[in-house]
Amino acid sequence: MPKFAANLSMLFTEVPFLERFKNAANAGFKAVEFQSPYPFSASDIKQQLDQYDLKVVLHNLPAGDWDAGERGIACLPDRTEEFRLGVAKAIEYAKTLAAPQVNCLAGIAPAGLDSAILRKTFISNLEYASAELKKEKIRLLIEPINIFDVPGFYLSKTQQALDIINDVGSDNLFVQYDIYHAQRMEGELANTLEKNLSKIGHLQIADNPGRNEPGTGEINYRNLFKMIDKMGYSGWIGCEYKPLNKTELGLSWIQDLQS
Repeated sequence: MPKFAANLSMLFTEVPFLERFKNAANAGFKAVEFQSPYPFSASDIKQQLDQYDLKVVLHNLPAGDWDAGERGIACLPDRTEEFRLGVAKAIEYAKTLAAPQVNCLAGIAPAGLDSAILRKTFISNLEYASAELKKEKIRLLIEPINIFDVPGFYLSKTQQALDIINDVGSDNLFVQYDIYHAQRMEGELANTLEKNLSKIGHLQIADNPGRNEPGTGEINYRNLFKMIDKMGYSGWIGCEYKPLNKTELGLSWIQDLQS
């Protein structure tokens, strides 16, 4: 049976971030993930985790100025020093929070910049980050994101991510396979998962269209969850969706789609 982690950047957003841990525990979640812990102290987050007996399964590397529209800096050649400082900061948080893996957002490709330079920068940054994280036994993930929601995002397809992982040559680098983004860009969900499961470190879910909870759109999650179980995926599945209503009112999908 799949294990679901609450994405606190998307769920329970009606309350302040540090109050969402209580909501997640009360809703029955045993694990959480989030995009950016950095506005808060690691000790304050750990206190919430301990108080409500929750695990952190994932957080992101620092991703630039989110409010200004940035979605990662790893492919940007003029931000390499900032990226490396972000790796150190992510390690500090991940160690305090016992997070086993962190996700690296590639970023939006600047218009007119040579794609070869973007690729070279991204690969170099991943070589550095995967090696630094491996020293601390923390896995590094990269996530393809659809270019309808984030126009110009550098990493948008599964095969592109796999090719980059091959070029980096690290055994500490994996794909974060977000089923919503994959459905928008390429479909072929079950076949892609089965073919590449050994290189997929984490799954995330939302339905399409709308990026709402599973069962509200076109993706047959009932069958997909059964297939994921049959494939032998044993990791957590992050619930990174926008609830149609209050989060708690929409959680019945967990039982409905596994019955």
